[in-house]
Amino acid sequence: MPQPAAQDDLDAIAVELYALPPSEFTAARNARASASDRPLGARVKKLPKPAVAAWAVSLLAREGQLGEALELASALREAQDDLDAAELSRLGAQRRALVGALSTQAVALAGERGVAVGAAARDDIEKTINAAVMDAAAAAAVMTGRLVRPLEATGFEHVDLADALGGSAPDGGAAPPPPTRDDLAERRARKEAEKAAREAERAESEAQRELARIETRLGKARERADLLHERLEELRADVARFEREAAEADDEAERMDGKREEAASVARAASKKAEAARAAVEELAR
Repeated sequence: MPQPAAQDDLDAIAVELYALPPSEFTAARNARASASDRPLGARVKKLPKPAVAAWAVSLLAREGQLGEALELASALREAQDDLDAAELSRLGAQRRALVGALSTQAVALAGERGVAVGAAARDDIEKTINAAVMDAAAAAAVMTGRLVRPLEATGFEHVDLADALGGSAPDGGAAPPPPTRDDLAERRARKEAEKAAREAERAESEAQRELARIETRLGKARERADLLHERLEELRADVARFEREAAEADDEAERMDGKREEAASVARAASKKAEAARAAVEELAR
């Protein structure tokens, strides 16, 4: 069994070699094997040439483009452990879009380094990135930058990592242990509490918005009420003035009515005198 220091040396050499385009790998590997001491050189000589798809995914990892995918992977595994169907559906759609975008990015990066990627290799790139998203051990393998063959996730089984890496497997290549019942209960309780908190925050926000709307309407209603009260006071003052003027007009009409009676009486007396005078004149004329 190789010593840890020797294994570290092999892994470091493998990282350097797998950073080269696949067409340059074999010559560079053989040269490095010849330059190393015999035990290490023999192991370097056994490093397999990477498939184009595996090399392109390692390139993507070295360029730091897989961070978002691995964050999504963690959320997916948590939703899967919690049997959260709605969250799995939402994250699944996000996963497909992200895997497609990263596959395109990997092909572009390979092209910038003069490596053409065929249709079959493109499919393998997408399957490998998807496997890294779906499986923590596959993600750890991809992030070493020493992938030599494509990976594929099949259902909920762990991804087969046999002979997938040049050098050692990360952390012995073991898949993470399944969560215990207590872990799941705690995680579900935390998610339920977080969901309840989000719902409470949404309810609080909506209540605050409704309060603001009502306060705005209240302000307008009070402003209108004040205006109408002012107008009502003005109208009351007008009514009082009109009542006074009407009473004065009634008094004036009553006085005029009395004077009319007096004038009518005088007019009647004058008419009688005038009639008597005309009669006298007619009598004299005979």
